Amino acid sequence: MQQADTISAIATAIGEGGVGIVRLSGRGAIETASRMFRTAGGKSILEAGARALLYGTIVREDGRLVDEALCLVMRAPHSYTKEDVVELQCHGGALSLREVLALTYRFGARPAERGEFTKRAFLNGRLDLDEAQAVMDVVQAKTEKGLEMAAGHLVGHFSSRIRAMREDILAVVAHMEAVIDFPEEGVDDVVLEDVRAKVSEIHEKLEGIRKTAHTGRILKEGLETAIIGKPNVGKSSLLNALLREDRAIVTDIPGTTRDTIEEYVDIDGVPLKIIDTAGIRATEDAVERIGVEKARAHVESASLVLALFDGSRPFEAEDEEILSLLAGKDALLVVTKRDLPRVLDTNRLKALADFPLLEITTKEEDGLSPLIAAVMEKVFRDGGQAPEGSFVADLRTKDILDKAAAHLEAALSTMDEGLGLDFISIDLRSSLEKLGEITGETVGDDVLDEIFSRFCVGK
Repeated sequence: MQQADTISAIATAIGEGGVGIVRLSGRGAIETASRMFRTAGGKSILEAGARALLYGTIVREDGRLVDEALCLVMRAPHSYTKEDVVELQCHGGALSLREVLALTYRFGARPAERGEFTKRAFLNGRLDLDEAQAVMDVVQAKTEKGLEMAAGHLVGHFSSRIRAMREDILAVVAHMEAVIDFPEEGVDDVVLEDVRAKVSEIHEKLEGIRKTAHTGRILKEGLETAIIGKPNVGKSSLLNALLREDRAIVTDIPGTTRDTIEEYVDIDGVPLKIIDTAGIRATEDAVERIGVEKARAHVESASLVLALFDGSRPFEAEDEEILSLLAGKDALLVVTKRDLPRVLDTNRLKALADFPLLEITTKEEDGLSPLIAAVMEKVFRDGGQAPEGSFVADLRTKDILDKAAAHLEAALSTMDEGLGLDFISIDLRSSLEKLGEITGETVGDDVLDEIFSRFCVGK
């Protein structure tokens, strides 16, 4: 395998820590490291085998000590990039790591670009494109379920389903084109009914994957959830209960929350970006009025709105205003203070807004159970039964799947219109090409550059 030029970067977070790692990859990685690393026994790392872990020191050009370190040598193709790779595992100090990195530059390496290590792993066949993208998803996972989804993609669960569909499409196309190109060879005639049945089967599988996009995006990015309601309805108490800490100030004084508070909450493995807003009401207070306007804006941008209503107080004009903000939104009507005597007319509430209604209390251990169950139902409404590694995890993949499905639908329409095999083949090949963009088999350099630019430098 031909190796590229040598790159290096700090592969661990900058700051103080137990261990800091400088990573090198490329045809000169081992030679570069040998010029700055001295083994305790005096043996050069150039003599190391395919895999070796050596103890020694890192020194400057004049022999002055930089740090004590371990040197991990991985010769091609037995490495992450399938190139020669060296990792210098030093003490985790920012200054010493920067000095070690500078030494790699002076001894022949160049600074790695964002995502360049993983890009090389992809280009060398170590990972396909979906698996490569999953590397950063693992790093950025916010909850256990998000991590499980990313890990499933990393080991190829999603890619294998895409490749299986491509193989099915390719088999249909190959048979059709054999009939078109070599009719004299006696290839069995294509039965359009059979082709239609196979394409319909592939389309159904593709639709099953597309349905997971809603859940997959939430598991990866989180569900932006706005809590709204009139003052003292229990918004901040709900936030604190979800966080299991006193994050927001709770008082009986209306207008206590004047600005929005944003926090990520782990709800049974699902990340929710909770936004606690100011109580919506008419006010003369200039600062509170700004908070109310920000609350209205968050309702517009949120994916889910939790509209809170105080069960111990009668329905008021402010409650009606809250309902008016929910038009066109995905929302839950949440009646708070279930532990107090009921005063609110919930029948009126349900008559005015066609959203699920539930009752909660923050004063009991399981008081939030109805809310958690309702949120989970919304998150997993389409792809709840799919293994975590089979969810569509990003908008790019969803867009590709949408276009691939459209080409399959066009092929089915072409059959219905009685057009020739050539026209059917064009649509099927277009779908085949689109699916290849997910695994990287049919993707351009500009797309690769854009994807890997989102990575950190050391990955």
